[in-house]
Amino acid sequence: QGQLVESGGGLAQPGGSLRLSCAASGFAFVNTAMSWARQAPGKEREFVAGMPWSGSTAHYADAVQGRFIVSRDNAKNMLYLEMNNLKPEDTAVYFCARVRTGYFSTNLQLYDFWGQGTQVTVSS
Repeated sequence: QGQLVESGGGLAQPGGSLRLSCAASGFAFVNTAMSWARQAPGKEREFVAGMPWSGSTAHYADAVQGRFIVSRDNAKNMLYLEMNNLKPEDTAVYFCARVRTGYFSTNLQLYDFWGQGTQVTVSS
């Protein structure tokens, strides 16, 4: 069974930055699209950013477009999320996830494998 382990969360001030990492193991990371999602208290989990196996394109939710950057290193089995100009509404638990079909999608119901999440809190 594979594993996804997120790290890099913490407390940031509004306007600040954080970089999240997701270490993948136990499955063919290079063959599958990967994404970041988040869940704030009392809200449903939502898509944040993702990319296909090749890393040739990146997709973002409107709420983070222009502030977040998703990237991957297939040689290291790593997925990253650089978060800039953070806002209090970015506060959530952030998860990395693998899409079941291998092809990129923003539909989280197609993601079958999730990490445990890392908390991001944006507050002054």
